[in-house]
This record gives sequence, structure tokens and C-alpha cells, in this order.
Amino acid sequence: MRKEKILNEIKTLRWQNFIFLLLAGMINAFGVTVFLAPVKLYDSGISGTSMLLSQITPEQLTLSVFLVILNVPLFIFGYKKQGLAFTVYSLYAVSIYSLSAWLITDVLPIDVSIASPLAGDDLLLCALFGGMISGVGSGLTIRFGGAIDGIEVMAVVFAKKLGITVGTFVMIYNVVLYVISGFVIKSWILPLYSIVTYGAALKTVDFIVEGFDRSKGVMIITEKPDEVSAVLVKAFESGTTIIPAKGGYSNADKTVIYFVVNRFQISRMKNLVHATDPHAFMTISEVADVFKSEHDFAD
Repeated sequence: MRKEKILNEIKTLRWQNFIFLLLAGMINAFGVTVFLAPVKLYDSGISGTSMLLSQITPEQLTLSVFLVILNVPLFIFGYKKQGLAFTVYSLYAVSIYSLSAWLITDVLPIDVSIASPLAGDDLLLCALFGGMISGVGSGLTIRFGGAIDGIEVMAVVFAKKLGITVGTFVMIYNVVLYVISGFVIKSWILPLYSIVTYGAALKTVDFIVEGFDRSKGVMIITEKPDEVSAVLVKAFESGTTIIPAKGGYSNADKTVIYFVVNRFQISRMKNLVHATDPHAFMTISEVADVFKSEHDFAD
């Protein structure tokens, strides 16, 4: 039974994902080694921890070495919780990240020992561009089924036991990391700029994972569901979902129409609905991603 489960999970692995994860690992390494490490700024999570340890240990223990030593056990530890596909994708991405970091720092003719080859010693530029570029790498890794930093695995495994959210766990880890860094290097300038790096990376990951143009989910409560639905379908050439409901106060039968549009269509959608039913009630919320089958999601 266990062997059959593993075989089924192996069948879910996609070669396209490995191509994008290869790109993700290389991008992440570029952001960290070209912008952050040369000026001793710190990435977040295990990557940032590896950068700090590489600075205070013998030269043989490089960033690439610590990335493997710290990340691999965490991904293996989280295998039961996350599944085989996630673990394989993550180990692959971390391996590419580590290998690319080694190539940039030790093999390619690029001097990253003193300052950033592109931003010099400008801490703000290094923090912003290093954070955004490494965020692109992290976001691509998440979007294609893995994680490039073991802190996400730690968060998933331990956050619930501690009674906190995954995001809170990651944030606490990074705050502790930056505080320790400040004491170790006896300066708070670099840790404070590292927080800028963390913020830039976080926003970039959101853009990559959830998309630059997030859709909007619209809930429309109307007494003319057929008319409103017909108008929306005709105008946007997209299906709607009609949901029977009951008013909590009036106990009267109601109808809810669920519809998904992009942000540029919101104004037109409001006008069409109110022109059809002036008394319609609408709520609009963010939709992180939309998946469609061969047929419309709601027709």
C-alpha cells in the first residue's frame, strides 16, 4: 500500500516544474550572492541563517554548504506532512540554489567579495533589488510545487502546535534571526536593512504566487437572479453560479449569484447589475487564483 502510494506520487511529478524550479534556484542565488551577501545583508529564513553562519565560521564552510546542511534535513523531516512531490521539488530547488551560489562566488569571474558588482555598497539598492530578485526565485518555487527555504516546512510542522499561524512563525523566526545578527556583528544597520530586504521579498513572492492582477469574487443578492445572470453572461462571456439562500432576518427566500471578474471589469459589472436590479446587494472580495476546467467553473 505504501509502495503504491509512493508510485502514485511519483507520477504526479512534472518535468515542466523541474525546468521552472531550475530557473527559480538560479534567480534566488543571483539575488542573494550578487546583492545581499557582498554587503553582508541577510536573507530571511534558513537562507539568512546560512549567510550569517558562513560569515562567522571558517572559509571552508560557505553559504552553499550551509544551505544544504540546514535545508535538506528539514525537507526530509517534513516529508510526511508535505508529501513526496513537495519534498522532491524542494530538494531539487535547494540543490540548484546551492550549486548556483557556489558557481557565482567561487567559479565565475565575478567579484562579489567586497561589494555588489551591480549596486556597489549602496545598502538600500542592495536590500531592495536583492529582496525582489530572491523573492522572484522563492515565488516561482512555491508556484511550481516546492519551497526553497526549510523555514516554511518548520512553520507548517510547528506553527499549529504553538497555536500561531504559519506566517507568524516565519516572521518570529526572522525577527529573532535579525536580532541575533545585530548582536553578532555588533551593529544594527545591516539587520535593519535586512528587514527592508525581507519586506521586498515578501511582496514579490505574493505577486509571483498570486499573480499581478488578482481576480475579484462578487456575491450578488438579488430578486432578479435570472435577469442579472443573463446580463453578466452576455457582457463578460463567462458563467455564473446561482445559489439558493434564505434571509437571516426576514426568513425570506433569496438568491445569491457568484461571479468572478478582474479589477478592470468591476465598474462595468456594478453598472450592469444596478441597471437590471437597483436593489441588488453586492460584496466584492479578493480571489488569489482562478482555475478553470474544460468547461466554465460556473455555468
